Amino acid sequence: MRPDAEALYNANHHRLFRYFCRAVGHVETARDLTQDVFVRVSRSVIPDAPEGSLRGWLFQIARNLALDHHRTGQRRPQLETLADVAVRPASQDTSAEVNEALASLADVDRDVFVMREVAGLGYEEIAAACGLTPDAVRSRIHRTRLQLRERLSGQIAATRARPMRQSGKRAG
Repeated sequence: MRPDAEALYNANHHRLFRYFCRAVGHVETARDLTQDVFVRVSRSVIPDAPEGSLRGWLFQIARNLALDHHRTGQRRPQLETLADVAVRPASQDTSAEVNEALASLADVDRDVFVMREVAGLGYEEIAAACGLTPDAVRSRIHRTRLQLRERLSGQIAATRARPMRQSGKRAG
C-alpha cells in the first residue's frame, strides 16, 4: 500500500523540522520549510518505494528547499538575535558556536552531516537525498566531523574554562 502525504507527515515531520532548524538556523523558517515540503508532497505522485527510499525522497525535497532558501538571499544558519548576549547561558554560547561552524561548511557537507546527526537518516537515505553514493556519504560525514571537531575544540574548551554564571541567589 502506498503511503499518503498524511502518513509521510506523521512519520517524518519531526526529523524534517530538526533538519531545517540546523540548516537555516531559525525556528519559524524551519516550520515554514517543513510545511512547504508537505505542500509539495501533497501535489506530487508519491513514489511506490520502501520507507527508507521515501525518507530519502522527502529529504531531497527538503534539501532543495533549504538550498533555495539560501540562494534567494537569505542568510546562512545563525541563531535568532538575543536581546542581551552577555547574560545568555553557556549552552546558548555553544549552540551559537556550533551553528557558526556548520555555516562555514560547504552546503553538501553540512546537509549530509545534519541529515545524519540531527535527523537520524541512514547512509542510503542521505545518498538518495543528496545524489551521492553511500560511500561518499560516509566519507563526507567523517571529514565533516573532523572539521567540526577541529573548529570547535578550542571554542568549547574556552567556554568550559569560564567561571559558571551565578544566578541571583547567594549561597548562605
